[in-house]
Amino acid sequence: MARAIHLARRGWYTARPNPRVGCVIVKNGEVIGQGFHRKAGESHAEVNALKDAGEQVRGATVYVTLEPCSHHGRTPPCTDILAEAGVSRVVIGMIDPNPAVSGSGIKSLHRSGIEVTRDILKTEAEKLNPGFIKRMSTGLPYIRIKMAMSLDGRTAMASGQSQWITGPQARAEVHRMRAASDAVLTGSGTVAKDNPSLTFRLSEHEFLRAEIPADVVQPLRVVCDSRASMSPRSAMLNLQGKTLVVTSEENDNSRALVRAGAEILRIDADTNGRLPLNVVMNELAKREINDVMIESGAGIAGGLLEAGLVDEIIIFMAPHIMGDNARGLFHLPALRDMSERKKLHVSDIRAIGADWKITIFPE
Repeated sequence: MARAIHLARRGWYTARPNPRVGCVIVKNGEVIGQGFHRKAGESHAEVNALKDAGEQVRGATVYVTLEPCSHHGRTPPCTDILAEAGVSRVVIGMIDPNPAVSGSGIKSLHRSGIEVTRDILKTEAEKLNPGFIKRMSTGLPYIRIKMAMSLDGRTAMASGQSQWITGPQARAEVHRMRAASDAVLTGSGTVAKDNPSLTFRLSEHEFLRAEIPADVVQPLRVVCDSRASMSPRSAMLNLQGKTLVVTSEENDNSRALVRAGAEILRIDADTNGRLPLNVVMNELAKREINDVMIESGAGIAGGLLEAGLVDEIIIFMAPHIMGDNARGLFHLPALRDMSERKKLHVSDIRAIGADWKITIFPE
């Protein structure tokens, strides 16, 4: 199973919106086949492993990180293919959270007379697909906020200047994070101030080092722009990949954005005239977005945290001081008492060049 989990990671950048899955086939104590799911529409991990094993698969044991599918999707059911191959046992890392599959794959295998063992290295298997699991379980994507800050917790100077807080190694890590995300979301204020691309841009050496396939697609760029004020000349509109502008208005500028190549998603604003972030995220999940990376200012970051929508926070901390008038990480004006603090759990701290990468989870 550990080898199957390792194989599944080879689809880290390309399997979306499908889950990352690895499979190993063993017979008489020897590995005879292995495979992983590379891309939606292509063969699943079990099928690739069976092809690798060849005719000797009858009576073998299959180790797969996720419950085999039992329904017709882009490909035929893996449970039927495993039964036809004559395997005797299937060991599963975790049950598929997809309601169309969950538990039915195991039942189908049992009906075919195949022995099933489940929940082997379940925690490790779950770490392969946090976004897919959350989308299937809650109808929301996995939301990861990325921020860069100084040692005194500042993200930009009072003037708005923020390039560059961190060094080149940390910035390369951010590009790898984008490459693994289904969508990168920001606000219209950040677009107006920084004119960001929100694409991953890595050298050939960095692609090879991170084991990123050459055909990985750019994430969907999402801009929350309640008044549809984003400039049609924004840099991201002229780049590879798609840009989705979420707004509550339809006006001349929104039509100009469409002509410039953007897609417009209109949703109703809340009573304060803001876009309801839970609705935004629900709409992204409907588009089969598993993982959303947030690269925004303090407003959206604070709003997501206040709404309880944040799953993970990645902070890159640089060893310098930016001063009292510089801007902070989260806009949370409602917090006035120590009892109202947002409790967080730091799970990992590691050096990235001259900076520190801090991984944090809300409690």
